[in-house]
Amino acid sequence: MKLFYRTFGEGPALIIVHGLYGSSDNWITIGKALSDRFEVFLIDQRNHGRSPHSQQHDYPSMKEDLREFMDDCAIESAVLLGHSMGGKTIMYFAADYPERVNGLIVVDMSPRSYRDNLDSTPRSVDHATILKAMLSLEPEKYTERSEIDRAFARNIPVPRVRQFLLKNLRRNKDHTFSWKLNVPVIYNNLDRILEGMDAWRFENGNGITGFPVLFIKGEKSDYIRKTDEPIIYTIFPYAEIFSIPNAGHWIHAEQPERLLQKVEKFILEV
Repeated sequence: MKLFYRTFGEGPALIIVHGLYGSSDNWITIGKALSDRFEVFLIDQRNHGRSPHSQQHDYPSMKEDLREFMDDCAIESAVLLGHSMGGKTIMYFAADYPERVNGLIVVDMSPRSYRDNLDSTPRSVDHATILKAMLSLEPEKYTERSEIDRAFARNIPVPRVRQFLLKNLRRNKDHTFSWKLNVPVIYNNLDRILEGMDAWRFENGNGITGFPVLFIKGEKSDYIRKTDEPIIYTIFPYAEIFSIPNAGHWIHAEQPERLLQKVEKFILEV
């Protein structure tokens, strides 16, 4: 699949991969800030942003999309930064193509399954609720964004979350709206998006050690928990886990300066 991407700067390659409901737009500020040292590539994953839609949406597919992107852009190896679903994508990529990774930065995502862990049930319910609300909205019936916002508020009452999701709206030539996000496919593949890596593959000294690895968690987020450390260290034995104060899951929006400081310090050591 030929992914849409943006690029800034010159130097060694740094690829940033967004999370669920996101796009390359969300990372432009961070990408530009890092472009004085790197050639930064911001990609839209399949079924998101301006990239093509597909009936498949799982990590094996997204991992291969990333490999194809790197091949097409003649990127032999790169530092990879991924947030949430994008973090899982780059972990899967690193497991199968470690020789193409110079450094791995995973932002607020664990390798574990968020589907099978009972403690994660509220998180999966949140996603199902969000996607059902997006499916039922029928944005093509509206001509004003404010009308969509009011209608969406009935199911998504938190303004910050609602505004983030509404960034996925596209205005059509007839002045109506549609979703850029492939909502039906995302909804039908939610179980696959929530699945985790097979830690048993990396037991008995088979963990990935060929490049530095950094996990960044939001202090107020529950996506990376203390109980996740065993699976993180099984797969990435020498990983560093760092917490950003006063940040939830969307660290790049809530604490961009602190995130940038940590990322810059890490990649300068790569």
